Amino acid sequence: MSAGESHGRSQQLRDKARQLNEAAARSADPDESRRLRDKARRLQEQSEQERVIDDPGMDLR
Repeated sequence: MSAGESHGRSQQLRDKARQLNEAAARSADPDESRRLRDKARRLQEQSEQERVIDDPGMDLR
């Protein structure tokens, strides 16, 4: 996978995580909201891991 493709994938994961967080905020069901936030958190973590793999010298602070 090229750097551009992996950057695009990371961006897609972040976008999906944002969408899930927005859906969680709109959800009236606390269990559904929690499920959506958990999934968003996992996608965000995956995105961050892929960014580190793409740029091992990147400072995560």
